[in-house]
Amino acid sequence: MLEIEAESESTTPTWISFADLMTGLLGAFVLLLVGVMAAQLDMASKLEDEVQKRQVEEQKRLSLEQALAIPLASGRITLNNGRIGISGKLLFELNSDKLEPEGRQLLKSLVVPLRSYLQSRDEMLMVSGFTDDKAVSNRNRQFEDNWELSAQRALTVTRTLIEEGMPSSALFAAAFGQEQPLVANTSDKARAQNRRVEMAPVPKAANAASTQQPTVKP
Repeated sequence: MLEIEAESESTTPTWISFADLMTGLLGAFVLLLVGVMAAQLDMASKLEDEVQKRQVEEQKRLSLEQALAIPLASGRITLNNGRIGISGKLLFELNSDKLEPEGRQLLKSLVVPLRSYLQSRDEMLMVSGFTDDKAVSNRNRQFEDNWELSAQRALTVTRTLIEEGMPSSALFAAAFGQEQPLVANTSDKARAQNRRVEMAPVPKAANAASTQQPTVKP
């Protein structure tokens, strides 16, 4: 009888250890399951946010296309990722910041649709000047370098838009010089593409961060 009781007592800890092990495994499985579910919910939330963001961007693009339908159809401007592009030769002579008559007429035609678009979305217009990689001609002592030329061209466009009815609080100018070319500067045709002015609607609260460059106010 004593031997049976002793054997029973010696086997009891083994069952208790097994139960503790199963409890621990079950707890670990529950924690793992909770972690997987949380990760899936987070991933689903991020995916939904990304889808909504893309939908907003697409709606913004369509709205801008609709607002600028006439100049886009005429080929006088381009629209790429929300940036309105105007060829430099349409606005200025080479190495000049004096606006051409045709360029002024084009800018005038953009004021009403752009003003309406910006007001409806509570945004601002960033006017950016770009040049090619060639240094400013020695015959043109008005500008120190391409940075200054691109800045003056951006200011000329900005001031012209204001003169034609755009609120001065709704836009600002930025200079990029020869940086960020559309295509490699390997030919005269390519350089002509890079000499341009771009206009892009940006959120009012983030316009300074969006440029990542010093801005020049009108």
